[in-house]
Amino acid sequence: MPPVVQKATILVVEDDSALRALYRTELTVAGYAVVDVEDGLDALRHIETAGAPHAVVLDLDLPRLSGRDVKRELAAHSYTAKIPIVVVTGGDTRDLNVKDFACILRKPFHVDALIFAIENCLRRRGAIRLL
Repeated sequence: MPPVVQKATILVVEDDSALRALYRTELTVAGYAVVDVEDGLDALRHIETAGAPHAVVLDLDLPRLSGRDVKRELAAHSYTAKIPIVVVTGGDTRDLNVKDFACILRKPFHVDALIFAIENCLRRRGAIRLL
């Protein structure tokens, strides 16, 4: 019997419903299990109830709880501190410490750049993805 192949789970945190749907569709086609939420508070609630994803795609400008606050909260806990975070934002990134994130993508970008960034994150962590 062949080994079981585990899909890497990607949590997409994006308040723009069209972008959220685009990321979900493209990442699913690329072989990932995708969970998407529209704000930072829902992201933290999801992680608390479902467990840590393999990677997070995080918009910085979110309602209720900003992406920066989500990052701080994830960094504060040992079970979430090492989750790779791919920032997707149209806002100012000059104040971001690039070492805090796996990748920073400025909107607009081609969705292939997002897939490439996630693949690099998972490859570095040794996470498994469905091929």
